[in-house]
Amino acid sequence: MIKIADLITPERVACDVEVTSKKRGLEVLSELVAASDPSLPANTIFDKLVGREKLGSTGLGHGVALPHARMDGKDSAAAAFVRTRDAIDFDAFDGEPVDLLFALVVPEHFTDEHLQILARLAEMFSDQTFCRKLREARDARSLFRLLTQWESDQQRR
Repeated sequence: MIKIADLITPERVACDVEVTSKKRGLEVLSELVAASDPSLPANTIFDKLVGREKLGSTGLGHGVALPHARMDGKDSAAAAFVRTRDAIDFDAFDGEPVDLLFALVVPEHFTDEHLQILARLAEMFSDQTFCRKLREARDARSLFRLLTQWESDQQRR
């Protein structure tokens, strides 16, 4: 099973980013994923994330969004995380603005893996104590540590 800690790197975590719209949030996430994978241009990732949003918002509620896409030409899953400075409208089902955005990009053939990862992420971000810690974190390094330790913390419970 793919671990969330294997999906994200410190370079793909950003803290208190000035984002004023859903579109800009998706652009920032696309740029973060693309920066560590030169084979995938940011605009291609962005187009896939936007295409997925057109099917229905990936806003989970409680200020969290999980934009995701499957992509040709990608051979492994990658993720990026952004905490926005101010919450933005993300068309979430509960109507609440979003300030925690976790993007997941997986290879086209990752059908079961894609769903398993999304289920783990949904579980992680439904943990209100965890989300509060993300909102209270001082910097990107602290955010990265929280994101990568969540699964091992769960196993110890």
